[in-house]
Amino acid sequence: MKTRKIMLSEQEIPEQWYNIVADMPNKPLPPLHPGTKEPIGPEALAPLFPQELIKQEVSTEKWITIPDEVRNIYSLWRPTPMYRAYELEKALDTPAKIYYKYEGVSPAGSHKPNTAIPQAYYNMKEGVKRITTETGAGQWGSALSFACNLFNIECEVYMVKLSFEHKPYRKIMMNTWGANVIPSPSNLTEAGRKILAQDPNSPGSLGIAISEAVEMAAQREDTKYALGSVLNHVLLHQTIIGLEAHKQLEKAGDLPDVVIAPFGGGSNFAGISFPFLRLNLEEGKKIRCIASEPTSCPKLTRGVFRYDFGDTVGMTPLLPMYTLGHNFVPAPIHAGGLRYHGAGAIVSQLLKDGLIEASAHDNLEVFEAGIKFAKAEGIIPAPEATHGIATAIKEAERCKREGKSETILFNLCGHGNFDMKAYQDYFEGKIVRHELTDADIQNSLKELDTPVIA
Repeated sequence: MKTRKIMLSEQEIPEQWYNIVADMPNKPLPPLHPGTKEPIGPEALAPLFPQELIKQEVSTEKWITIPDEVRNIYSLWRPTPMYRAYELEKALDTPAKIYYKYEGVSPAGSHKPNTAIPQAYYNMKEGVKRITTETGAGQWGSALSFACNLFNIECEVYMVKLSFEHKPYRKIMMNTWGANVIPSPSNLTEAGRKILAQDPNSPGSLGIAISEAVEMAAQREDTKYALGSVLNHVLLHQTIIGLEAHKQLEKAGDLPDVVIAPFGGGSNFAGISFPFLRLNLEEGKKIRCIASEPTSCPKLTRGVFRYDFGDTVGMTPLLPMYTLGHNFVPAPIHAGGLRYHGAGAIVSQLLKDGLIEASAHDNLEVFEAGIKFAKAEGIIPAPEATHGIATAIKEAERCKREGKSETILFNLCGHGNFDMKAYQDYFEGKIVRHELTDADIQNSLKELDTPVIA
């Protein structure tokens, strides 16, 4: 019988996270103050984050030790399995070898607890009683609710209104772990009230929800803010995925030619790709790392590289990023998640330097890929995850055309068990091919008055 699953023991859970900043030929540019537009230091982050996370945010150390208490909780679901996708290979009739790392086995059903657990842990160590955050599809909100419950921290989640209405079971998951979930934009914050005054029917966006969560965190001394993607420390925590994957492929006697993951703000992609990029930077390997994004929110493939706010209202520091503009609100027709307007600073710099690639797929293409995968491998993927699958299929089809047997690895970041509304819409023909026009993008970008990067 073929070996389908490649497993690690709990003793093989990595003891350190990998910090790619140490190996980058060009380090990310510094963040700027939202008011003065001058470079800021780590002290500017103190109102929002605990000191240990701020240290990780600015660290240039290559390896950062994972606390024993965090590793112990990780062992509830880690190490996660890696699968050889024999059935998908057969369905595609490709000479490529396809592997996927499956993060849907976590209690929250996605990769997000990999950073939610350490973030809650470091907040608890510094006496924080309450954490605010935002969530789009609900993956991050679920993960942070789970983590805060373990450390007895109150959790307040601002959930993008469109997702709040479409994904009630994600909300109930958060409630079950004790979190308070608020549809965003809301009347609880000045930022929310401002947006609702402009558009009472606003479907919300991650940028708006971030503004609300940051505003609420800044008002109370016992409260901090947590972010599920984009920032350096978040990407750092997620590298546990790729570190495990490297060990698993070594056990299989293999090494990837292509590494793929969906891209929203960067945590998913960074998690699996950065440990393999290390082999490129350190050992001169030629592993292609591809970030897969939606054509409805194509900041990597069609955005601009400049300073921009992480939120809609302009409360966060300005970060150097590929962006569609902080006022960008994806069309409600966009069904597959990954709706954030910008990309993390590290990923943006890597893309600018040509060290990674990006690919974009439309609504229909990703659902077609997700269903093809589900029929072959049995797991119904989260809509976000289908983007990575679409890119993997595209690469496998290229291998077939070229007659090459390359090794493709992708991150199956979560299951779609709470996302049946999106699949239902697809089967009922309510999801249509959607791609932003050049005019859409230019109209969003022309509103920016943030610093341009030469």
